[in-house]
Amino acid sequence: MGRPREFDIDQALDCALKQFWEKGYEGTSLSDLTDAMGITRPSLYATFGNKEQLFLKVIERYGHDHAVYARDAVAQPNAAAVARYLLRSAADAQTNPDYPHGCLEMHAALVCSDDSQPIRQILIQRRAAARTLLQERLERAIAEGDLPPDTNAADLARLLFAISQGMAVQAADGATRTELHRLADDALRRLGLTD
Repeated sequence: MGRPREFDIDQALDCALKQFWEKGYEGTSLSDLTDAMGITRPSLYATFGNKEQLFLKVIERYGHDHAVYARDAVAQPNAAAVARYLLRSAADAQTNPDYPHGCLEMHAALVCSDDSQPIRQILIQRRAAARTLLQERLERAIAEGDLPPDTNAADLARLLFAISQGMAVQAADGATRTELHRLADDALRRLGLTD
């Protein structure tokens, strides 16, 4: 019978999440992870597998705890509310004082060596899936007469995500939540997506 774990898995994952968020996938070493998580390399390997497997667990956690707003946005009652919820919630998540500012998925994927291309591709697929979900919701808004019939749902979804991703860069550069809310509100006015 093996020895029981001497650390809290959820707490260790949260520490790993912060490391990956601050330093990106490539920039985070195993030593960074074990130091932050307060565990040994053998414990990391035994519990989480290798660095890539740990990162995938972290990304899953991030999607449930930090980036859930993209999924929740499509449940809003109309297109303007969907867009407002998406952008303002992104600003809130990207400026959470308990975590690094910006977006973990974007930060982790920006610099990847050839060895890390599988990670980059997973992150690209995750963002594409979220964008497709938004596009489908906007297509429904067009069908319901909530958006003009000549609206291109794919282009509008891509634009809203581009604004959100730009806000993540702004947040990482020090923009405040208030500044990002103003940016989001201004973008929505310019797009005609106000109630």
